[in-house]
Amino acid sequence: MLRIHFTAQDLAYVRLARSPDPLWEIVCSLCRLQTDEGPIAFGPWRRAVAAQLRAPGGEGEGAGGGRRAVALALRSLVPCGPYIPDFLTPAVDGGTIDLRQGVDRVLSTPRSRLRRELTLLTESARAGVRGSGAAVPGAPPPRPLRPFAGERLARGDAGALRALGGLLTAYDAGFVAPYRPWIDAAVASDVAWRSRELAAGGVRALLETFRPMARWSPPVLEVAYPVERDLHLAGRGLLLVPSYFCWRRPITLFDTALLPVLVYPVEKPVEKSVELALAGAGVGGGPGVGPKAGVGVGPEGGFGVGLPTGPVASSASLARLLGPTRAALLYEVASRDCATTSELALAVGCSLPNISQQLAILREAGLTACRKEGRCVLHLPTPLGQRLLETAGGGARRALAEVTVSP
Repeated sequence: MLRIHFTAQDLAYVRLARSPDPLWEIVCSLCRLQTDEGPIAFGPWRRAVAAQLRAPGGEGEGAGGGRRAVALALRSLVPCGPYIPDFLTPAVDGGTIDLRQGVDRVLSTPRSRLRRELTLLTESARAGVRGSGAAVPGAPPPRPLRPFAGERLARGDAGALRALGGLLTAYDAGFVAPYRPWIDAAVASDVAWRSRELAAGGVRALLETFRPMARWSPPVLEVAYPVERDLHLAGRGLLLVPSYFCWRRPITLFDTALLPVLVYPVEKPVEKSVELALAGAGVGGGPGVGPKAGVGVGPEGGFGVGLPTGPVASSASLARLLGPTRAALLYEVASRDCATTSELALAVGCSLPNISQQLAILREAGLTACRKEGRCVLHLPTPLGQRLLETAGGGARRALAEVTVSP
């Protein structure tokens, strides 16, 4: 268990990142590639990546050769097991950063820290000791480890660091970026829900949303973790970072002197709907199909109301959106980020039965999603719904807000 100790100052400085950290997504996805954990949530992604790894080099080559060489090189730095170097996921105060900024931070790691963490990586893999950093339960037995660029990287060689930056960029482009619409949709749903709880009930309500992964027992947040560990925030606060590729349990940095971060898993869409969505987006060469709003896989492996998992809606579904009620509903859902059925009925001025029917049509079209929290159903915009409003322009958005509908 990981016990995170808060002071009053820490509670005033709890932050929730609005988007996933690209470097944590790289690290967590590399761990997912090395095990068969989460077959429902990650099976379609693993199969799509495996097809790329089996393909001939040439197309989509990055630093270090083809995509297979990229994945193998990074795997030597991110073994699914005892310890993962913290310098690969530099903490950022005040939120998340884009990939380029993150890679720049990695490449500016001090030489002394590079050597210390790479030495710890080699020794922990050799000893087979489960470290207290980003350890992954169910990992295979350790094997001899030869980190990428070895001694050159450990001494901060400029060429080795540039090559590492190229590997991170190539891996993201090949194995993460093509799936970003689904990643962003899952994270947006999670952040909207937790932000709503924070606004309504404060930090305590926010921390309570992490059950059963974590339990708030003031002044300590008890987190399910593979080892016994205590993290004293000591006035530094805590940054909560949502992650699509994190699985079952939150993870944190090994070095307690670094800015405290807790990376946690968000709800995943189910395998069948993901495969349909991947095919609809042309990933893997499948025929185009429309998305379905379906059951989602929760961060603990259970099931909940999930997101539609693709940005492609059929023309028939979109045609059903014509009409003032659904137009006003779409605007309200998008402008609020997260709203209950009753709140939307009041905002639009329609009866609950009518609003429920119109919301169902929006979900079928892939423009909104929903999740059940307690006795309420929360409605959220999907990336497609947001893009539709953005394409319409500001004037159209205002017109939607002012539209008059019949109850």
